[in-house]
Amino acid sequence: MQHGALDYSNLLPMFQAMRASGAVLMARVPWNEPGIVMKALDAGAYGIIGPMVNTAEDAVRFVSYLRYPLLGQRSFVPTRVSFAAGANYAGEAHDNILGFAMIETAEAMANLDAIATTPALDGLYIGPAGLTLSLTGGKLAPGGFDRKEPEMIAAIQQILAACKANGLRAGLHCGTPSMRPVRLAGGF
Repeated sequence: MQHGALDYSNLLPMFQAMRASGAVLMARVPWNEPGIVMKALDAGAYGIIGPMVNTAEDAVRFVSYLRYPLLGQRSFVPTRVSFAAGANYAGEAHDNILGFAMIETAEAMANLDAIATTPALDGLYIGPAGLTLSLTGGKLAPGGFDRKEPEMIAAIQQILAACKANGLRAGLHCGTPSMRPVRLAGGF
């Protein structure tokens, strides 16, 4: 939902249709703010990618939106997900919801180690186009999502290393199908 034409009114019927597929339903919300994170979870997301997580404080807030009290500030009311996932959804959500902080700015890179040590954060997700723009001062060379510049390869490897050092999952947006096996083999 961060980029493109999709919004919550598209997300809900997509999740309803996909529920029987066995896939882990995830959403990249438009911003790191509690209302849309909680609404996407209530619609049935089992994973949220939170964009624009630039500091440890941003990461702590993001994680708090994913978790019910006492671990977070997510509010509860029996919504669609409670009926679709079962009566004990609230009791199981802490163990079943994934939260990926999106690393897409030079500021996030400067705070990478602090973000990666955030309690209850499950992973880091790289936005390669935005990260390239931010790290190169707005000079996005052709290549889209599959970055090949040495400084971008180094940044991607630095994020992957931070994930491995902190027991986090590492995610990276691929622009072409041929990059998927390369990234999987590399640890993403």
